[in-house]
Amino acid sequence: MAEKEKKGKGPNAIQLFYRETVGELKKVSWPTWPEARRLTGLVLLVMAVVGLFLAVVEEGAVQLLKLVIGS
Repeated sequence: MAEKEKKGKGPNAIQLFYRETVGELKKVSWPTWPEARRLTGLVLLVMAVVGLFLAVVEEGAVQLLKLVIGS
């Protein structure tokens, strides 16, 4: 019976989640604006390179299939 009374007291799951989330966000080392711009540019560059690579691989696969099928 005492265990049931203890469970009823204290923050509920949503309050606990919110408090823990706020606490973790305070520990984050946020990037500066120049760092964020530089990293965004890097992400866009990597996306372009990977997209180009995938386009070349796909075209190679299409040509290989055409050769195998004979059309």
